This record gives sequence, C-alpha cells and structure tokens, in this order.
Amino acid sequence: MFRLALVLLAVLAAEAQDFSDIRIEKFTGGYTFTEGPVWSRDGFLMFSDVPENKIYKVVPGEKPQAWRTPSGKANGNTFDAKGNLYTCETQARRVTRTDKKGTVETVAEKFEGKRLNAPNDIVVRKDGHVYFTDPAFGEQTNARELDHYGIYHVTPKLELELIAKPAGRPNGIALAPGGRTLYVSNSDERAVYAYDLDKDGKATNERKLITGIDGPPDGIKVDEKGNLYVTANHLPIYSPQGKLLHTIEFSETPRNCAFGEADFQTLFVTARTSVYRVRLPVKGSVQY
Repeated sequence: MFRLALVLLAVLAAEAQDFSDIRIEKFTGGYTFTEGPVWSRDGFLMFSDVPENKIYKVVPGEKPQAWRTPSGKANGNTFDAKGNLYTCETQARRVTRTDKKGTVETVAEKFEGKRLNAPNDIVVRKDGHVYFTDPAFGEQTNARELDHYGIYHVTPKLELELIAKPAGRPNGIALAPGGRTLYVSNSDERAVYAYDLDKDGKATNERKLITGIDGPPDGIKVDEKGNLYVTANHLPIYSPQGKLLHTIEFSETPRNCAFGEADFQTLFVTARTSVYRVRLPVKGSVQY
C-alpha cells in the first residue's frame, strides 16, 4: 500500500508540472539540416549538420566551430561517463567512439557479417552499455545488406546484440532515469516503444507506450521526473505513463533535442536550419 501511494504521488507530481511559461530562443542558425545535439560537461554543445557532413562544437557566447569534417554524415551523438563521444555515422554505416584525445574507434559496423543500414541515434548507460537505432531513410534503403531495421545493444566488451526488428523504422532512443527503461521512437508507426533493461543491459518486455504522435517522431530525451520529450511536427511532452502533458511549438520542425548548461535545465532543440534553446522548469535526466 505504501509503495502504491508513492507511485500515485509521483504520477500526480509529474502531471502537475507547469510547462506554460516556457522561453524559446534561437541559439545558432544558418545550417542545412541539424541533428544529434549533445551537451558536454566541459561546457559546450555539439551537434551534426548531416548533409554538410560536419559535427559542430559551440561554446555559449562564441562562434560555432566545425569540429569534425567529414563526419561520415554523422546524425546522433552522445557522451559516456568518461567523456567519450559516440556518433552514428549514417554514410559510413557505423557507430564510432572518440576519446578526449581525438582517437576514433569503431564500436559497431556489421551484424552477422553484413553492414549496418545507417545508424541513426544513440544513448549510453552509465555502466557503459550502448543502445542505438539502425533504420534506413531515402537513398540509404538502396544500399541495405540487412533485411531488417534494427534496435541494437553493444556491451562494454563491444559485443553486438540485436534487441528488436521493428516493422517500422526505429529512430530516436533514450533512457529513463536510473537506466532501467529504454525508449525508442518509431517514425512509421508514429509511436514510442518501451523496453525493460536488466543489470546486464538485456532488453525485455517490449510494449507500445505512446501512439498517435503528430508527425513522424525522431529524437527523444527524458527529464529527471521521467517525462519524455519527443521531436515530431512539434515537441510534445509525455508523462512516464504516456499521457500528453504539453506541446512546445516551433517555427521549424524539430528533429532532436538534448538537455544541457550548468543546471541541466535547458533543452537544446535541433530543427532544420537552426538550434533552439528552451528553458524548462525541470532538469534533464543525466546518463553520463
């Protein structure tokens, strides 16, 4: 009974959050197609411009710098607990890890002897377990060797495991606070799936958490309360139970997002030609 009461209180607290006074400003602009934002604990934002084959680094108050070009047409990016950068290189069809010295290592490139389709988005749990999506969009479909779209798990020993072969294309990926639930958006189904994760990183109990999203969902992030921020036609915010709490509207179509700044209470949103900065009444969930 006590545990049930705590769960009910948590649900009520999440639904009672006030998202009505949200401030949006353009952080930087003038790009072709922005994606894969991630905030470094060292105080800067990184994001991809996919068609331009670049990863940018932006220190607030300073001019954006092209940090890596060519980037393998990088899409999703994330950091691990050691500060290594993980990148989904859609053109190179691989996932890489870059350490603080700039050394690049391939984390995943083939499954059962066949090249990946086009790794899209990625997240790393605090204990080093990696999860990424491998759909195929547009001309990427012409070069496929695998007969499926995939959601993958990479162990700390770099062992590659297939979690699921969804019928629709998996896209954004995120972890709940504590790292025991994995969320994956499905662009074709306009839905978000959830999976339970154990201490060894294994995924079970696939279930559809959110349906009927306005537009194909892309990147996902989670705040410290467990709410999900899903980029689609706009940016809807859902409770951990999948209830729509609020929608943030943008003049450009959002494609991904990431919490950042010193208090982790700013959401950076990549949207077509720009990156937007959104101040929120809640902190993001820290996974690294």
